[in-house]
Amino acid sequence: MTVIGGIMVPHPPLIVPQVGRGEERAVAATGQAFARAAEELAQWGPETIVLASPHAVMYGDYFHVSPGKGASGDFRQFGVRDVSMEVSYDREFVERLCDLADGEDFPLGTLGDTGGGLDHGTLVPLYFIRKYRKDVRLVRLGLSGLSLSDHYRAGQLVARAAGQLGRRVAFVASGDLSHKLTEDGPYGFAPQGPEYDRRIMEVMGQARFGELFGFGESFCEKAAECGHRSFVMMAGAFDRRAVEARALSYEGPFGVGYGVCVFRDAGPDDSRNFLEQYEDGQREACARIREGEDPYAGLARRSLEHYVRFGRRLPLPKDLPEEMTDRRAGAFVSIHKQGALRGCIGTISPVCENVAREILQNAVSAGTGDPRFPEVREEELDQLVYSVDVLGQATSVDSPDQLDVKRYGVIVSKGGRRGILLPDLEGVDTVEEQIAIARRKAGIGELETGVKLERFEVVRHGGEGA
Repeated sequence: MTVIGGIMVPHPPLIVPQVGRGEERAVAATGQAFARAAEELAQWGPETIVLASPHAVMYGDYFHVSPGKGASGDFRQFGVRDVSMEVSYDREFVERLCDLADGEDFPLGTLGDTGGGLDHGTLVPLYFIRKYRKDVRLVRLGLSGLSLSDHYRAGQLVARAAGQLGRRVAFVASGDLSHKLTEDGPYGFAPQGPEYDRRIMEVMGQARFGELFGFGESFCEKAAECGHRSFVMMAGAFDRRAVEARALSYEGPFGVGYGVCVFRDAGPDDSRNFLEQYEDGQREACARIREGEDPYAGLARRSLEHYVRFGRRLPLPKDLPEEMTDRRAGAFVSIHKQGALRGCIGTISPVCENVAREILQNAVSAGTGDPRFPEVREEELDQLVYSVDVLGQATSVDSPDQLDVKRYGVIVSKGGRRGILLPDLEGVDTVEEQIAIARRKAGIGELETGVKLERFEVVRHGGEGA
């Protein structure tokens, strides 16, 4: 057997009557659709439920699988203590899933946090499911800060584990949609909010899973969505399978989107190999970009590729233009993969004898030393896009009015703390955002005074800014 079906469901605690205390009536359509989806899932006769929750243990570079015999949880953080549940984990499934991940050197397992009690992203779906089926074992998966492709791969591993064990598995993708639908909602409004919800309901309602990769990181962040990575992981569990999909409901009465969809496996379909199609397209796009690289971006690429493949640094090439070898300047190397930042390291002031050596050094650091990301692997190299920002002289400014988020980068400093942000970055639209991000990088609090501001211009070379 394999993954026999799945459901996409939200997890607002107030949909549980004891928590909502009447407010659940505002999402009555969601509650009714939730119950229908849970009942259908129970009728499929699953032996194991694999549930992906945005509120389970989450790491930036690792997918956490809840370990142990089981767990319990309740809604006390929402003021209710008399609604609780205990679940048993499918330990054999967890072990097989982790073994498959280890065999592929894929960052998934039970290391780290023990998982603690059940989070509300798990409790709310189980509240409905257990009305119709109580004896199903659970596998609880956390999401990660890794790429959408890696979330899809995690879903593929789930399907492989189910097939090898002969399990009837149902997948529950827990996640709300946008949290920025209305001005009077708790998170405010962004135009990307309703746009995200419209698009995701169309895509999921028709099981057009390949389009999930087209939701850019910046777009999703501005929409303040919650469940996209859960949905991608479930899509991976249906890789190369035909899927019958139905959208049961959509509501957004509190400024947060709630969507319910049901998916049923309909047999093999090799044309639905969405990850392969997407990554082939990414490789072709990267190859076209490489053909048009200037010497700066090209040197960054050659430097990291040489280091990853051979474990040593690239000697300074002899075919570089004089402007790269005859002058000194700070330089930032940024690496993107599938539209998302994959690493960025640079120097504000030069530390090497020329710009070329600055790039050689910073390219390796961006790919292997950025603490926000795991080291670049050789199999990723043909999907990476490089950009190099050569920095001009920094000058002090008296106020934010002298900054321009598109033209100038900013340096924020106080004492020995210093944070820098490049100009013209996707998702950074105002000077206020630019300064706030630079403050966070420096560890300077929002209310701290006596902060020094500097601005600088850059010459950007290559693909995408970071």
